[in-house]
Amino acid sequence: MELLSATLSRVKPSPTIAVTTKAAELKAAGRDIIGLGAGEPDFDTPQNIKDAAVAAIASGKTKYTAVDGIPELKQAICEKFQRDNGLSYQPSQVSVGTGGKQILYNALMATLNEGDEVVIPAPYWVSYPDMVLLAGGTPVIAEASLQTGFKLTAEQLEEAITDRTKWLIFNSPSNPTGAGYTRDELKSLTDVLMRHPHVWVMSDDMYEHLVYDDFEFCTPAQVEPALYDRTLTVNGVSKAYAMTGWRIGYAAGPEKLIGAMRKVQSQSTSNPCTISQWAAVEALNGTQDFIAPNNKMFARRRDLVVEMLNAAEGVRCPVPDGAFYVYPSISGCIGKTSAGGRKITDDEAFATALLEETGVAVVFGAAFGLSPNFRVSYATSDAALKEACGRIQDFCAALT
Repeated sequence: MELLSATLSRVKPSPTIAVTTKAAELKAAGRDIIGLGAGEPDFDTPQNIKDAAVAAIASGKTKYTAVDGIPELKQAICEKFQRDNGLSYQPSQVSVGTGGKQILYNALMATLNEGDEVVIPAPYWVSYPDMVLLAGGTPVIAEASLQTGFKLTAEQLEEAITDRTKWLIFNSPSNPTGAGYTRDELKSLTDVLMRHPHVWVMSDDMYEHLVYDDFEFCTPAQVEPALYDRTLTVNGVSKAYAMTGWRIGYAAGPEKLIGAMRKVQSQSTSNPCTISQWAAVEALNGTQDFIAPNNKMFARRRDLVVEMLNAAEGVRCPVPDGAFYVYPSISGCIGKTSAGGRKITDDEAFATALLEETGVAVVFGAAFGLSPNFRVSYATSDAALKEACGRIQDFCAALT
């Protein structure tokens, strides 16, 4: 009898984690490696949030909590949605999990049956399709392009929806492209969804506060209030508050859905880390003054990376609206041979050769569903970014 589940044969490990692990192994072996694969801020968690965690420990807040979050955190989340998005929720409509990934996974596990389809715009975060597969659903990839700014059009969404569609997964600003949908662009998508009342919306707003220039963030239930009763609005403290390792994600939506997600969580992890929950209360309720200076730094890094990558031969890098990624096209590099003799047949071959020959770790575009591209995380120092982009320029210049 086979030990492993047949379901596992349908999914793959996270490519972003694989790249980060490979880079760490090479660095440990003595190689000069610059890792541009990790999707986390290099800033430390703000002091007021760390202090709240210490205070929680000191006051004995170290016991089990309710399965999907303490009342204080649920209330803070309700206030956040009202304050930032104009969305009114009650604590009974809120779920807290061990990171945004668990929230998404719980929702898919709680709702998908065999044959159900989930529309996923590409480029997509690497975990979306595999979580759908684990939950027994079928990912339907709707491919955006560089020409549309990596954003799905209303026509593409309309074409992707069938009578078997259960969810649309929506992510703005996007991982991996940093592309953000304007209110008008999002309204064109919500107009399509209004014509298909059987389709639910899973809005991954994790990069809400990481936006630059004059871009204004908006979320589907905010743009089209009539979608409120079939939207799960997902967020977390990982990115804006530099709390990736604290593992707190959350969402708000209809009580029936939240209750189903709670049932899934009750038989998997149960409650998120108590200390992290109290830290998240402070993150949401406390000062937000550090977000703007951090964003200013991110925007400067973005401009540096975009300029240097666009100066590389065969590379075209659009300017993202938010998050801390760029997603350059390398169509001008495909078919060439590296200085080390490696044939650049696709973006995975490009990323492999780049790492082996220059020590720069990036994530290849096929992992995100759109090639030939690669993702760079610019959540690292200016010096590291300059050095890495210089190496990429040299690598591309040496292609023949």
